[in-house]
Amino acid sequence: MAGYREQLRVMMLSLVVAGLLLATKVTAAVITGSSAIYSDAAESVVHFLAVAFAVWALRLSHKPADESHHYGHDKVAFLSSGFEGAMICSAAMLILYEAVKQWITGVEIGHIGLGIAITAAAAAVNLVLGLALIATGKRSGSPLLRANGMHVLTDVWSSVAVLVALVLCRVTGWLWWDPLAAVIAALNILRIGFQLIRSSIGGLLDESDPALETRLRGLLREETGARGLSYHNLRHRHSGRTHWVEFHLVFDDSLSLGDAHRAATAIEAKVAALLHPHGRVISHLEPKSATRRRSMGALVK
Repeated sequence: MAGYREQLRVMMLSLVVAGLLLATKVTAAVITGSSAIYSDAAESVVHFLAVAFAVWALRLSHKPADESHHYGHDKVAFLSSGFEGAMICSAAMLILYEAVKQWITGVEIGHIGLGIAITAAAAAVNLVLGLALIATGKRSGSPLLRANGMHVLTDVWSSVAVLVALVLCRVTGWLWWDPLAAVIAALNILRIGFQLIRSSIGGLLDESDPALETRLRGLLREETGARGLSYHNLRHRHSGRTHWVEFHLVFDDSLSLGDAHRAATAIEAKVAALLHPHGRVISHLEPKSATRRRSMGALVK
């Protein structure tokens, strides 16, 4: 499980790389006059701003709970993910605009060989960085790092589209490959941006994870069954870094409070271990008689 220091180190590396590649791509766009490279540079501007926001959000998400935020600041990770998705969509719209403008005004490209070399190098660097960010995000359960990794990989796809276009321009002499590649890259970037926004909204609205729920229910059935108990009212959510789980445990009325509490603590520990290291588990102890009364009341209504 990736710790905070590792996450921050990877994000700071992402910010530095984003700044260097931005400068490189802007230089290449100015030298070549390529619409596709310009669109790639425009996406890098957006990416740099998004990474800067993500670094701030990562720091805030690890800030402990306080008097005004009893559950901590984890959810800022979903906000950052949504912001990054919105920025990606903005970059895609800018790329589409520039491509259409070039279709109207005409295509002029120079120093294609230099453009190919710079774009290929940028794509290789971003590929390594994007995969590292996604891997770290998966180990840490951080939607913020995964979103940033996906954003970096959109930069790779954009660069690949630029490379293909420039190579085709050089081989065929038909310069219209340049704006065509920009349009294709923009549409793909737009798709990924919408995916990030959708994921962010789901996290902010506490959308449940079906795969996790299956694992939780399986564990609870096993643990309660072994103790002659039952459970109901399972609820869970992921706040960006922490998994919160709540459920009711139904005990026989003859069981002492101390024994019921010990059983509940053992079951909570098993669930927390499943969600290690950021699991927070709360159980409610309920006697069978109360469950029966509630069920009969529901039938009467």
